[in-house]
Amino acid sequence: MELTASFSLPLSLLLPLFFLLLAIFQQRFPLSSLKSAVYVALVEDRKRWVQRTSDLIGLSPTATYATHSLFGKRRILTGNPANVQHILKTRFTTYEKGYLFRGVFGEILGDGIFNIDGDSWKFQRQVSSHEFNTKSLRKFVETVVDMELNDRLIPLLSEAARKGTVLDMQDILQRFAFDNICKIAFGHDPACLLPSLPEEKFTQAFDEAVQLSSQRFSMPFPMLWKIKGLLNIGSEKRLKIAVAEIQFVIDIVISFIIAGRDTTSAALTWYFWLLSRNPHVENQVLREIREKSETPIYEDVKDLVYTHASLCESMRFYPPVPLDTKEATSDDILPDGTVIKKGTRVTYHPYAMGRSEKIWGPDWAEFKPERWLEKVDEADRKWSFVGRDSFTYPVFQAGPRICLGRETAFLQMKRVVSGVLRRFRIVPVAEEGTEPVFLAYLTSKMEGGFPVRIEDRED
Repeated sequence: MELTASFSLPLSLLLPLFFLLLAIFQQRFPLSSLKSAVYVALVEDRKRWVQRTSDLIGLSPTATYATHSLFGKRRILTGNPANVQHILKTRFTTYEKGYLFRGVFGEILGDGIFNIDGDSWKFQRQVSSHEFNTKSLRKFVETVVDMELNDRLIPLLSEAARKGTVLDMQDILQRFAFDNICKIAFGHDPACLLPSLPEEKFTQAFDEAVQLSSQRFSMPFPMLWKIKGLLNIGSEKRLKIAVAEIQFVIDIVISFIIAGRDTTSAALTWYFWLLSRNPHVENQVLREIREKSETPIYEDVKDLVYTHASLCESMRFYPPVPLDTKEATSDDILPDGTVIKKGTRVTYHPYAMGRSEKIWGPDWAEFKPERWLEKVDEADRKWSFVGRDSFTYPVFQAGPRICLGRETAFLQMKRVVSGVLRRFRIVPVAEEGTEPVFLAYLTSKMEGGFPVRIEDRED
């Protein structure tokens, strides 16, 4: 109520008051403490925010630490599986998306399932759950993905191999996933993956809106982006323009697009990069794929156990959603003893958890699909998949909000991997040893795209 009232003041009074308060605060609370210094350092380096917070979680004995903003607002970040279970399941109703998250992403997510709590969330969850649990949907997904794969993606890669063209594989996979989710969810084909790779105004605007909205989280205090919005300047002006381009798409549709395009394309982008760095894993995946039909049915895809494990291992390093934030609706205490006050933002960190020696052991830095497998038959080289509980590996969320589309995502990813690797080598253009920059917005991206050359596989 107080915040709303303050914005009713004329801007000529509001802005001087804001900067006066900021100056007074800096005099009373100099940024000399370690926590404040860490916070400011993180804000100054947005691109590496996820990596830096991951490092700090790794240094904490409890895999949990706190930051304080300029106005003393406390935020908790954790990579502790017991805390994650507490937040996402045990005290599910205590930790909601909250006011700040809804405000930050309100323009693009509206009242979609990713941005709401309570009864509205329950209703959308029930409707979506019914759709995802039908066999007819699974069959339809198979048909749509196979058509997009065989009629568009494979011919496009074949032509690139023939001409020696450099492609941005991240862009190609996003186009592929966008065509699929639009056809599956809405019966509309945007045809983004045509040979001409047409400019898609909606997807460009959508990407910019997600990026600009995500950057609000890195600002020291919410008032800053709200003032920029009132003045219609800088990033907030660009956000309004981008949102206007996608306004015709209703809230629930946006949620489907994020779930169906951004997450799978991000996962596959990093997966193909990791395979290029680990040829022994690629050879194992290829051997398994070649044991199946060129047009695998659902059961064939389901039996790609090593491929499934390699995808899980890839997402351990590079989760499509690297962190998620909740807001406490009441006072609480986490299992590790961290005290939570009402209104505190609590962030759990899948990126940090995937790189934790405490969770994965001393070989955590190895890309090792075998950590997800156990041998069934040594002679036949048969494997059985051994999963991890969703609170240790919260890549698909956990608890009541666990991702409804995770099986559909694996189905799509394994069909793409099978169709592409059977025919082509994906060769990064960047020098060997160069690691791409991992960018974290609402979902993750590879900075600058993923430029590759496509080579026909002759072996």
